[in-house]
Amino acid sequence: MAADELLPEPLPADPLPIFATWFSDARARNVQPNPDAMVVATVGENSAPSARVVLCKRLVPDQGFIVFFTNYESRKGRELAAHPRAAAVFHWDTMHRQVRLEGPVVLSPAPESDQYFASRAFESRVGAWASSQSEPLASRAALVEQVKSVRERLGLVQATEGTVPRPPHWGGVRLWIDTIELWAEGAGRIHDRARWQRTLTRKDDFTFSAGTWTGTRLNP
Repeated sequence: MAADELLPEPLPADPLPIFATWFSDARARNVQPNPDAMVVATVGENSAPSARVVLCKRLVPDQGFIVFFTNYESRKGRELAAHPRAAAVFHWDTMHRQVRLEGPVVLSPAPESDQYFASRAFESRVGAWASSQSEPLASRAALVEQVKSVRERLGLVQATEGTVPRPPHWGGVRLWIDTIELWAEGAGRIHDRARWQRTLTRKDDFTFSAGTWTGTRLNP
């Protein structure tokens, strides 16, 4: 990796513009399999960790949060409700970059969830009603039957498009970033790695006020 693709020296006071640039680059280059993909880790019963891949649908660098969407009654939804903090990792292998995030989570405001839900494909909107995410399922046929039942209930038996309201148990999650680590691959495995931390203070149901970032380089 060229020197200009490593982290700046000295480190910037605010790391989020770098994250925003890397995220934008990944999307612009259409990094495969999906530039928005990230692993989100939560904590469940008995402090047991669990992780899964989700899609980051929004990054707001000036405030410092990302947004993903999920079924609030799923395993991740239940774990976040009980322990409202998460960690996330983006790894863009072909770009030789990685971003790690940590911070508290809150649910998105309803209009944010409504707007994104309305933008989803028709079948995906129907599926959000049909799937009791993470719950046991007798068979694939049972799931197909659940989709059919939802279509009947919503009056969409033969439809390929139409208005589907957002389920009350489905919506956005905001992960507010209080810790971020940026990693850039270096020659000979002498990678460039740095971590920043800040204090967040809850303002309301959806937002935090943020303190000043403190950053340091780390051994790779």
